[in-house]
This record gives sequence, structure tokens and C-alpha cells, in this order.
Amino acid sequence: MHEHTLGPSETGSVVLDLGGDSGALIIYTGRELRGREIEISRADGGGSRTHSAVRERHVRDGVIHSAVYPDLEAGLYTVWWDDRTPAGAISVTGGAVAEFVWPTSSPPAVG
Repeated sequence: MHEHTLGPSETGSVVLDLGGDSGALIIYTGRELRGREIEISRADGGGSRTHSAVRERHVRDGVIHSAVYPDLEAGLYTVWWDDRTPAGAISVTGGAVAEFVWPTSSPPAVG
């Protein structure tokens, strides 16, 4: 896992490409993950992993911490806790924004 020191993003600073077979994913985390890159991959094995850094985001109702994946092909995705352990799965639908809440404790290791 990589970490970055990125400043906060302001309201309206993220552009999502939605429509047809293209959707987006937002992973909500706690502030302790700020700067950490979270990897996702298609659950069907089609394609490699992609990542996005958790950033502090100033929104109308306050401050949240999240990683945003703005342009994803519709399908089922695995969210990775680390290199080998899935944190969960999420379905991305074309024309919509999927939302995933980062687990508060480490998932059991896959043997």
C-alpha cells in the first residue's frame, strides 16, 4: 500500500463520468486512512487492480474522508484491504454511484 500527502478537495472538485455502462465508486473511510491508496479490481478477473488515495473532502455538510473511482465499467468489484485480503465486494452500475463503507476491523484472512 502506498500513502500520499494530498491536500483536501473542495466541493465540486471531483468529476464523475456516469452514463451507459460507466459508473463510479466512493469508498468512505475514517480520517486515519487519509493518504492511503485503496485498491480495487473486477471480481471476474478482467483487468488489473486500480487504486485511489483517501482524501479529506470538504462537502456541503462538513468533512468526509473517501477514495473516489470516477470512471468504472459496470460490474462486480473487489475492494482490497491489503495485497491478499479482500475487504468486501461492491456492484457498480452504469449511470450510478456505488458507495462502500470501509470496515472498521480487519477481515479474516483468506487461506
